[in-house]
Amino acid sequence: MPNFKKPADIKVGCIGYGGIYNMGRQHLNEMAKAGMTPVAVCELDANRLKIAGEHFPGIQMFSSVAEMLKKSDVNLLAVITPHNTHAKLAIQCLKAGRHVVCEKPLAITTAECDAMFKEAAKRKLVISTYHNRHWDGHILEAVKRIGNGQLGDLVRVECRMGGYDKPSDTWRGSMSLSGGVCYDWGVHLLEYALQIIKSDIVEVSGYSHNGYWGPQTPWKKDCIEDEATAVVRFKNGCMLTLRISKIEANAKPGIVEFIGTKGQYVMDFGGFEHFTHSVDGETAVIKGRNPAGEGWKLYQNIADHLTKGAPLVITGEWSRRPIHILDLAVKSAKLGKALPAKYK
Repeated sequence: MPNFKKPADIKVGCIGYGGIYNMGRQHLNEMAKAGMTPVAVCELDANRLKIAGEHFPGIQMFSSVAEMLKKSDVNLLAVITPHNTHAKLAIQCLKAGRHVVCEKPLAITTAECDAMFKEAAKRKLVISTYHNRHWDGHILEAVKRIGNGQLGDLVRVECRMGGYDKPSDTWRGSMSLSGGVCYDWGVHLLEYALQIIKSDIVEVSGYSHNGYWGPQTPWKKDCIEDEATAVVRFKNGCMLTLRISKIEANAKPGIVEFIGTKGQYVMDFGGFEHFTHSVDGETAVIKGRNPAGEGWKLYQNIADHLTKGAPLVITGEWSRRPIHILDLAVKSAKLGKALPAKYK
């Protein structure tokens, strides 16, 4: 869908320029690196808005989304706000004729995702997610080493991250605002795993523990889970488990582990271990370092999509899969039973 002759013709901006992680600046810098032109920032905090103006001299600054959409000719907006606001803001921007990239996660519920897709399709606009970690060095190496069946039949995938860590007092510690403990790094881990698992989701079971950290936070009963687990069954028989814990004292090494009939691959940030079964029954292991990440490719791909018609890598539908898993897992944990996957 080439709409623009060259990347510089794509005027870009962001909604949210908060201080944590400085993500507003990161988005605009990466958009600019892809050749697009930063023109607008919307931020409720006057101090952060002032800082945005210092980072990008001459950029238009707004304190409300409605005002920005009315007075700015921005074409593509990055939504960098609390998770529970993504769907509402994205739909508002799409209705105003703007392309949208939401920070990860795309939304909290599957229904929110589908409403965003419906609006984007109606107006022939881009809706995508900032899954820049799709190009992290560790998953690039994993795809290269095991993405073509080198582990035999993929039997099980374990995604995990844990530690003993009180939830944040910021909105990320709130269940209703963030979605839950798995809606941060859990979304990345699922997105990694789904690059390897080539099968449809059949059902999801969710498990959670609450009540340990909650009373020690401002969020009380609305605090994110102490620990949450999603168990996913795929059509090809593969099983995936995702566990994010804030009460773990002895976390296992690796963030994603792929187990197949011909071997095992443990993926971590810095390096990997690739175990294979030899003919005599002994296990051989190859250890190595991961290459540097290439997260800048996300906005380069979006620029190429809008100017040359290149296929969009992080489509809305691709982003929906991790959200659907987490949405079902949260509901399953409350109901105490597995829930079937639903496709549009």
